[in-house]
This record gives sequence, structure tokens and C-alpha cells, in this order.
Amino acid sequence: MENIKEVLQKAAADYYSGNATMSDEQFDKLSQYAEYDEVGFSSRDNRTPHAFQMYSLQKVFSNEINEKKPFGNYRGAVIVSPKLDGAAVSLIYVAGQLHKALTRGDGKRGLDITEHMKSLVPNSLGKFTGNLLQITGEVVAPKTIKNARNYAAGALNLKDTVEFESRDLRFIAYGVQNSWNECWSNDMSYLLNLGFDTVLSNDWTAYPDDGLVFRIDNYEDFNSLGYTSKHPRGAYALKTRNEGVITKLVDVIWNVGKSGVVAPVAILEPIDIDGATVSRATLHNMRYITDLNLEIGCLVEVIRSGEIIPRIISRAN
Repeated sequence: MENIKEVLQKAAADYYSGNATMSDEQFDKLSQYAEYDEVGFSSRDNRTPHAFQMYSLQKVFSNEINEKKPFGNYRGAVIVSPKLDGAAVSLIYVAGQLHKALTRGDGKRGLDITEHMKSLVPNSLGKFTGNLLQITGEVVAPKTIKNARNYAAGALNLKDTVEFESRDLRFIAYGVQNSWNECWSNDMSYLLNLGFDTVLSNDWTAYPDDGLVFRIDNYEDFNSLGYTSKHPRGAYALKTRNEGVITKLVDVIWNVGKSGVVAPVAILEPIDIDGATVSRATLHNMRYITDLNLEIGCLVEVIRSGEIIPRIISRAN
């Protein structure tokens, strides 16, 4: 189990450095199996605390929504917004002036990227008189850029501010801490008036997303549901599982990883998934093969979620 957690920690580090090596779906499955629930990548080197913790969102898949009922029987207003796929950032304003901008990091501490973010967000909030305000949002790049999420996340790690400013990037706000309004939607309107783009100010179809966010609008109702150690209970991300491509399982070979773990790999008849030729896919372990009832020569359904690692998700005949 420790070896799997080491793999997940490495994958998290790669993700937050802008060089993802594991798909979201594969990471979620392995995390569930290993009971791994760490958000972000934790490194204390040169990290600065966020003014308020940056929580992740519980993931709910469309075929599970009736079973999980994330909000129970709640009947109040729920706002839907796109779950933009870029790099999460917090902005800390003190007395209306931009004081610090941080990467998400592990949700509690992040890297200082203030000089970079000065070119993307208001440096002053004008007549705003609040003492401390944290605005959270996503730095995104247009879909027209290949691997747009990695492009955006990688830009935050650039040493050269001039090079960062040359990137085609945008900051889109989705959260406010120390709110001054009754409802989240009112906060988004207020941020728009302060000069921010927000998830509610456009449909943002020109930018990548990986689902929808459902959020209880009223803060009193939202906060009454509370939080887990990682997620608010008043919001969740609704996702759709990718449809797979059918091909034949030609063979299974066994590889020894750097950690010494022996893992099966499927050899497939080559197929095209999202413009990439796929001829191999991970099988995890013998139990995974048995649970899917796989055998040489059978047809299998393969996905390449997040344009990263191919994986067999079912037997197709």
C-alpha cells in the first residue's frame, strides 16, 4: 500500500508542476483503493500559507447522482457553473491592495507568484475598504492551445515574468473568503464590478473544463452543511465518465516498476484515441483482470482520460 501512495504522491507533484503523468480518473481510482486523500502536493520549501484553506470539490459522476444525493433533500437555490480546467490560485488583498498571490499547493500553503499575477488581476480594488480578502480562481488557457491545462499550470512556474506575460492566460474567479454578501452569486457580481472575470460572467466555452460545479447559493445554508477535512459539503463537481474505444486484447505482459512492484500491462490492437495511437494499457493487478473477466483475444473498452494514460475499463464482449 505504501508503494501505491508513493506513486500517488509523485503523480500529485507532477500534476501541480504542470506535467501530469496520470489521468484524473486513474488517480481517483487509485486514491480510493489506497485510501489516499491528500489534496495537492505538499512541500514546505518556499511555501506561504493561504489566508483561508483552498478546499477541493467532491467528485460525483452523472450515473451516481441519484444514489449519492450530495445535498440530501435541500430545496434552496443551487447555482451551476463550469469547472474550469487550469491552475487554481489564491489572491490575498489587504486594505484593497494585492498583497500576495499563491499557487494552490496542498490547499494550505502555496508558492508565491505575486509578480506573475499582477499582470492578470486588479492590483487595487478601488474603494473596497475591507481589511482582508481572499479571492480564489483558475488561471486558464484557451482550448486552441494543445494541453491547455499543462500550459497554464506550467506558466505559473516560470522564472521570467516577461515570459509569463507573453502567455495567453486568463484568471477567472470562483470564490471569495470573508464574504460580505448573503449569497455566493452576489459575491460573483461584486467581483465583476471590481474588474474580475468570474465563472458566472460568461459561459467560458473557449476554455477547457472537466465538468460542472453545483453549489448552494446561500452562505448560511452552505456553511450549515459544514466541511470534511478536504471538501465543502455544500458544493460538488459533476463529471461524466469518458466513453471508451473498442479494440482487441492481444496479450498481457508483466513489468517490474522502480519500486519493485510487478504489474500487468495489456498489449492491444492499435487504436486511435483523441489523436494518439494506443497499443498498451495499464491493468493494475491480477484482481483487476479477474474482476473485468479479461482473457486473451477478447474485446475491451479503453479510455485515455485527460490525454494521459490508457486504461481498460470493461470487457466489450
